[in-house]
Amino acid sequence: QISWTPLLLLGYLFYLLLGAVVFQLLEKQTETHFRDQFQLEKLNFLQNYTCLDRQALEKFVQVLTEAWEKGVNPEGNSTNPSNWDFSNSFFFAGTVVTTIGYGNLSPSTVAGQIFCVFYALFGVPLNLAFLNQLGKGLNAHLLILERWVQKPGRAQVWLAIFLTTGTLLFLVFPPLVFSYVEGWSYGEGFYFTFITLSTIGFGDYVVGTNPNKPYIPVYRSLTAIWIVFGLAWLALIFNVGADLMEKFLQLKGHKSDLSLAEGASTKLEDEPEQPRIHIPS
Repeated sequence: QISWTPLLLLGYLFYLLLGAVVFQLLEKQTETHFRDQFQLEKLNFLQNYTCLDRQALEKFVQVLTEAWEKGVNPEGNSTNPSNWDFSNSFFFAGTVVTTIGYGNLSPSTVAGQIFCVFYALFGVPLNLAFLNQLGKGLNAHLLILERWVQKPGRAQVWLAIFLTTGTLLFLVFPPLVFSYVEGWSYGEGFYFTFITLSTIGFGDYVVGTNPNKPYIPVYRSLTAIWIVFGLAWLALIFNVGADLMEKFLQLKGHKSDLSLAEGASTKLEDEPEQPRIHIPS
């Protein structure tokens, strides 16, 4: 029998190498441009403000970087809304248990960090159990639809309706809302939507963090609820894709086994019968 595990491993490594090469080609030159532009801006700043020296400017840049790492937006002033009010804390708790982890906000106190560890320790399995149960409920509804629809082909129609509805609710319409509220383009909103629901969570785009935008208090809480149901839907889609890929590999392996068996059988049939030699006792 042919084992597809080594081929799958090679394909997986090839896919990672392909991604590394493409990302390097697409992003490295732009990063170099931004780095050079930033250094030029620092030089221009020192030339315009001669009361500062390079050491003082570097220290101020470090202060800005540390503030950003602590979740404090350098833009605006001290009247910016807190990152740890109830709505934002609810949103952060959701990013912890769903393992999204944007990285733009994290506990800064030792007590908060310890609590976050134990909160995730019990919250992540609870979230997986909830998403699993929610996925079973969606699968059950699909089975009910298949049983209710008797004519052949109707089940595929209902499956297409299910996929289309989920795509509209979780991938197509939300970017429109984010574009309107956050001021992003539709492409940026769609990028944030997929990166969030796939739990990749880079943190380059996060809702409700612009200090110049007037957000409603429950905006991030509603977004957290949308994320939970979107995770369940997209996880179901990913599971279906993984099952199809596994069945495809198993089918290939089964066909290879059948070909080997048929080849061996044909070889036996084509071979002429060997003469039997009788050796008298």
